[in-house]
Amino acid sequence: MAFSMRNLDPALQGAGQKGGIEIWRIESFKPVPIPKDSYGKFFTGDSYIVLKTTASKSGALHHDIHYWLGKDTSQDEAGAAAVMTVELDAALGGRAVQYREVQGHETEKFLSYFKPCIIPQEGGAASGFKHVEPEEYQTRLYVCKGKHVVHVKEVPFARSTLNHDDVFILDTQSKIFQFNGSNSSIQERAKALEVVQYIKDTYHDGKCDIAAVEDGKLMADAEAGEFWGLFGGFAPLPRKTANNEDTADGSDEIQLSSAEKGQVEPVEAESLQRELLDTNKCYILDCGLELFVWMGRSTSVNQRKSASESAEELLRSSGRPQSHIIRVMEGFETVMFRSKFDSWPETSNAAPSEQGRGRVAALLQRQGVDVKGLIKTSPSKDETQPHIDGTGNIQVWHINGEEKILLQAAEQSKFYSGDCYIFQYSYPGEDREEYLVGTWFGKQSVEEDRAVAVSMASKMVESMKFMPAQARIYEGKEPIQFFVIMQSFITLKGGISDAFKKYIAENEIPDNTYDEEGIALFRIQGSGPENMQAIQTDPVASGLNSSHCYILHSGSTVFTWCGNLTSSDDQELMERMLDLIKPNVPTKLQKEGSESEQFWELLSGKTEYPSQMIKKKAENDPHLFSCTFSNENLKVTEIFNFTQDDLMTEDIFILDCHTEIFIWVGQQVDPEKKTQALAIGEKFLEHDFLLEKLPHEAPIYIVTEGNEPPFFTRFFTWDSSKSAMHGNSFQRKLAILKNQKPVLDKKKRRGPVFSSRSSVPDKPQARSRSVSFSPDRVRMRGRSPAFNALAANFENPSARNLSTPPPMVSPMVRKLYPKSIAPVLGKLASTSSAIAARTALFEKTPPPIQEQPTEPGSSEATVQMEAENATTETEETKGEKESNQDDVKGEEETEEEIDLPTFPYERLTTNSEDPLPDIDVTKREAYLSLEDFTEKFEMTKKEFYKLPKWKQNKLKMSVYLF
Repeated sequence: MAFSMRNLDPALQGAGQKGGIEIWRIESFKPVPIPKDSYGKFFTGDSYIVLKTTASKSGALHHDIHYWLGKDTSQDEAGAAAVMTVELDAALGGRAVQYREVQGHETEKFLSYFKPCIIPQEGGAASGFKHVEPEEYQTRLYVCKGKHVVHVKEVPFARSTLNHDDVFILDTQSKIFQFNGSNSSIQERAKALEVVQYIKDTYHDGKCDIAAVEDGKLMADAEAGEFWGLFGGFAPLPRKTANNEDTADGSDEIQLSSAEKGQVEPVEAESLQRELLDTNKCYILDCGLELFVWMGRSTSVNQRKSASESAEELLRSSGRPQSHIIRVMEGFETVMFRSKFDSWPETSNAAPSEQGRGRVAALLQRQGVDVKGLIKTSPSKDETQPHIDGTGNIQVWHINGEEKILLQAAEQSKFYSGDCYIFQYSYPGEDREEYLVGTWFGKQSVEEDRAVAVSMASKMVESMKFMPAQARIYEGKEPIQFFVIMQSFITLKGGISDAFKKYIAENEIPDNTYDEEGIALFRIQGSGPENMQAIQTDPVASGLNSSHCYILHSGSTVFTWCGNLTSSDDQELMERMLDLIKPNVPTKLQKEGSESEQFWELLSGKTEYPSQMIKKKAENDPHLFSCTFSNENLKVTEIFNFTQDDLMTEDIFILDCHTEIFIWVGQQVDPEKKTQALAIGEKFLEHDFLLEKLPHEAPIYIVTEGNEPPFFTRFFTWDSSKSAMHGNSFQRKLAILKNQKPVLDKKKRRGPVFSSRSSVPDKPQARSRSVSFSPDRVRMRGRSPAFNALAANFENPSARNLSTPPPMVSPMVRKLYPKSIAPVLGKLASTSSAIAARTALFEKTPPPIQEQPTEPGSSEATVQMEAENATTETEETKGEKESNQDDVKGEEETEEEIDLPTFPYERLTTNSEDPLPDIDVTKREAYLSLEDFTEKFEMTKKEFYKLPKWKQNKLKMSVYLF
């Protein structure tokens, strides 16, 4: 496409360089930028261009261009806005989606930019209209429509205008009335209250009374009487009659036409196929309420302008001013457009016009314009963060038949691919203990076990009044939260459940269940010691990959293999996992390219295997949907530019992040519908409404209002008090609007989860989150890397890794920890026998968990519990003692850390682009200057270290220092 940037109006040059909104008004057929404090103010006599630039997580800039036409704007100005929109799109690389917005019939996406609403004012600048402020306040009546975004329209101030179906706002000089039609929904009433707040703040300087009037309340109610008095007294409302605006052409009939040189010719075809669209032409797809203009990548700007004019003329001639015109470019079609076709290829042959985009940027640079926004920014390097406290407690049950069997600590992170599991994780929340209950399905697990797992997990959540978040997770699609909870997770081949054994026997499938003495190959992956995985794969050479480290064992013969693309961190994780899979066994290290013959023999001979770096799938930008579900039929509506206030307590919402989805269930949702949350999530994955190839095995989280976990609230600017309020959406917002204190839910004490085998609560699993599950390795949470390295020296003297030299404490470590590590060094040196004794306690294999008694007062259970309490002190108890001592000595810690060097906040955060080496990552906040610390935490260090550890971690997480 040949297009000269010299022809672009100077006011539009350099637009769309960063995320946000830019608005121009057409004055004398020229775009004039309007000041930001006037954004959202539109005049009925004008035309506007609105550019919305969104920076995605991938680093790309996405543009939506809207041209808004006031009801009194001139034909010439409307045409100028349409033409300039095409030119602006060309300047931005020809990728933007363009929308025609007509006053009173705007798209929900456009209205979402100006929440809660837009109320166009009479007059205009470019059209010659004069906007005159009235000497006396003029009473106005508005009708509000919409559950998610509000269409506000001024209507005649007359009783005959009111009806039972809509919500009306009567704005008088001293009071604003909201009239709720008896057939209007709670959500519509709540959204209309946001408009009332807007009118109060905008036109009354926040100083006027608010009144809510319910349809059906007569003069007996004081506020209702005052309202009807303004209409000359009460009289029955007429039934709402349909008008032209309410009966827009929503025909399902779709017509595709080619648009060339001002001529529109229908395209004859039995069905709509992508192949009908020629890259050298423009087309019009008439869908009734939407009119799409498709512009081929090889078309000229003049062709695109001509096609747009033809679409405008088509709407005028058919008398459909309320229909939307949406212009899309080849290769960047919207989901709505693609869904109109019977078939659409997964990939388009059209390539993005990067070369043309580069020429545009070069020209603007010569003109002195900053063009960094016109070039795709580099993708974010940040890894997905778990946003969950990893220091909680976990219980894991294995599903076998109709029962769930509680696993002992040493086995609770080892899952078989042929089985199903339930896990319950508890961790400290903002002001109470939080819970996550989940199911894990192995790839080879049978439907019988899956159904039992889902049923039992649902009963656990229901017994706790739906307070825990619930997760459904498939093997191979585990989210980061799961791995952080498990810490060192091992997936084994085969299964041990009766249903799995029966299935493979009936289908004559070889039993490949993991054998400790047989040949097994494990792929090691993860991002750190708190997030390690060992995945058993087929023991063949083709299963290797240069991006990973592997453990291969056959009986007592153990090989470790490091791919050429692995790092020292990957190799460290392999060493740690080796302690869990094959402890105390000599190993043979194999470097890629110099393997021994014995190594290849165990893998059935050397063959080709992948050698390219494996890229992790990045998390997509989230999309929020409101949904209705009845008779297995799911309907969704996308909420654009969503906020926490869009989550209505009467509804169910789906937050789609592509790699995982969240089902949010409001407090006021019908109890029967609450139980359908998982079915809704599965239906959503099945339909794939955004055509983004959602995997059916993507993790599903079910979250109830008031119990949102941090890995859900991170997508919002979250205020926890809003989700702790009583009442429906309308009652809540009305209380806030009238300056009444909203009623908050009393925090309920969580009850224990009960076993399916009896009414006796399951005994909490005594598992410390400050040590790994290996009896041969001590891993202490909350200590520096140097301390962990020292502790490793005092492991079992017969351990495999004692053949390597002990780690040294460098002068840098001594300098960084002059008062914290030095005393430890002395104590370790002088009390090695005591430490060895304590280490032996960790290494002692815990006794197997016995079956729970059926009687609550079983003497056997009592003896077992007393014996365990008398003979062992759990590491969790020790951790609590250490935490209490740390709390008491908070002031001393503050003084200790004065000796630490200080660094800028930007280099200390967990997502820093220039991280600091050789710092204690568990105490990032300690390296802040006193000024930075006070600014970020809004308290002094002395006050901070007096807080409980969990509270400190919560605050550190909020400022990306944890």
